[in-house]
Amino acid sequence: MPPEQKNSPRSGNQSGRKFGDTRKPDDARNEIRVQPHNVEAEEGLLAACLIDGGREILTECIEAKLTPDYFFKTSHQELFRALLSLYETGDPIDEILLLDYLRKNGMEEEVGGIAAIYAIQNRIETPAHARFFTRIVHEKYLLRRLIRTSRETIEACYEQQEDMSTFIEKIEQDIFDISSGRVTEGATPIREAVDGAVSNIQALLSGKDDISGVLSGFRDLDGMTYGFHPGQMIVLAARPSVGKTSLAMNFAENAMLPAEGRKPSGVLVFSLEMTSEDLAMRLICCRSRVDMKRIRDRVASKGDMEDIVTTAKELKSSPLWIDDNASSTILDIRAKARRLHTKSPLGLVVVDYLQLIRGSDPRMPREQQIADISRGMKGMAKELGIPVVVLSQLNRESEKENRDPRISDLRESGSIEQDADVVLLLNRPKRRDDDDEGVQDGGLPSAEEHIKLVIAKQRNGPIGEIDLTFVRRYTRYENFHR
Repeated sequence: MPPEQKNSPRSGNQSGRKFGDTRKPDDARNEIRVQPHNVEAEEGLLAACLIDGGREILTECIEAKLTPDYFFKTSHQELFRALLSLYETGDPIDEILLLDYLRKNGMEEEVGGIAAIYAIQNRIETPAHARFFTRIVHEKYLLRRLIRTSRETIEACYEQQEDMSTFIEKIEQDIFDISSGRVTEGATPIREAVDGAVSNIQALLSGKDDISGVLSGFRDLDGMTYGFHPGQMIVLAARPSVGKTSLAMNFAENAMLPAEGRKPSGVLVFSLEMTSEDLAMRLICCRSRVDMKRIRDRVASKGDMEDIVTTAKELKSSPLWIDDNASSTILDIRAKARRLHTKSPLGLVVVDYLQLIRGSDPRMPREQQIADISRGMKGMAKELGIPVVVLSQLNRESEKENRDPRISDLRESGSIEQDADVVLLLNRPKRRDDDDEGVQDGGLPSAEEHIKLVIAKQRNGPIGEIDLTFVRRYTRYENFHR
């Protein structure tokens, strides 16, 4: 029997499988398939680096995040690694100096010697198509990563032992990491940045505030922040029962149901403390200005019910989504936000609140878990290109020391302060008639309260204090009237 028939898939049986082989035909075929690659594009890119003689092509490769691993052939990996080493040392780049470097490091034979280098250099006449070669090399590498990740996922599925939702989110994150590694444009030319800045200045001077991000709805706060901007992580912190959830929902309300003349923004709220029904009831009473206590006491008037029905219809048509899963991890939150943002673009994400988010690894110290969660929140804001408002608890130090809260009072981790672009602290000034324990533990202060909102940190703006009025019976904040 000829050798070519001996191992032929059609010899013996039509499926090409040996007796007892339980593999599917597709599985057997996949095992011998060569992974995606383009040797010609790799050689073209290496040749462009040599012909260029300077550092421009290699600089573009570095900006495109190319590493030696992006090349399929081992010899090409070593050649590119050597080119990068010459680039880092500042030495000129040509075939002679490249060969000298390879000889000094014992890599000449592995790459095929001077003959192989000259053969690669002669593949092209000009480096004009270097960017095209870079794109091909990059795409083939991503395909190989997808194959590897898919195989690892299959193996992990057979051995899966952790929580299913966490397991799926990790897989989704792996796929996203591959997607985010695609070639993107590098630095923006100053002319483009200047044009954008001038447009923003003109819009501000003309009173058109569409570029001001998502407005909070509070005059003094928007005057100091110019809205919540894409990629920002805004931390809103307070002690329990001060009203941080109410203020966050006021932010959400103004984003999804803005004042006339502004476009509504999609809002996603992660409520780890309250159910979606409870949050919806609070929103209805807040917006319709109906005292929730009157509903619970069953003494609501006919006018109250008419206002509730009108508000309910308005909220039902608003771009608001609520996730009330109390056991969410940062992976869950990022994956859900990413998925929804793809289907229905979001303008704001609210997370209530940070300390209730479950750590991905319960074995880690809680402070480290909070640090990872905080970094994840900032990463989500940058990834989605939208502001993320994160609620946080303050420790009891300000109460013990009878002082106003400060940024160092953020509970459990200093990384929250570092990651945040804006830190807002709610401070309820003490009154003489307050019963300290009663108020803090859910006592009944006056119907309208003067609340201080402290801008304790703002990367791109001033810090200071803002006066707000909290109407407790509506769980609603309003602009302070002096």
